[in-house]
Amino acid sequence: MQSFEVRPSARDHRQGYLKVGPLTLTCALGRSGVGMLKREGDGHTPRAALRLLYGFWRSDRVMRPVTRLPMLPSRKTMVWCDDPKSASYNRLSRLPLMESHETMCRADQLYDIVIVMDWNVSSRRRGAGSAIFLHLARPGYKPTEGCIAVTERDMRRLLAVADRHTMIHVK
Repeated sequence: MQSFEVRPSARDHRQGYLKVGPLTLTCALGRSGVGMLKREGDGHTPRAALRLLYGFWRSDRVMRPVTRLPMLPSRKTMVWCDDPKSASYNRLSRLPLMESHETMCRADQLYDIVIVMDWNVSSRRRGAGSAIFLHLARPGYKPTEGCIAVTERDMRRLLAVADRHTMIHVK
């Protein structure tokens, strides 16, 4: 089993370092840094052990990543529900969806490759945070809404060694 470790930077709690064996990569973290008590919309990246579940890639923009994780091409109708009152909360859903949601085919590149991590997915609690993904970083590693983000090059390096047993330990 491959294990990744994420630690916040001492200089900026919204950025961090993702370590895989001897390799250390820069990553973006949530706008509120790493937090223990994750709540919907708080901007924290949860301090937890997060299993990589599966992912999506924009087949109209990027090549399919080489990985042992299950991967699906993103579709324009795919959304991720982030409304705690919805029965679809923290689940992949399809349009039309009236409740609040994240569009999986974004105009920017952030979800060109995106991996679903097991935060509040397997054992779901309403309001405990949704859409906690490993995705592509904004230029300059600008903060996320609670996700972990890396460059496309680094994402491909990580996915090459990842499988369904891979854990990301956020410290």
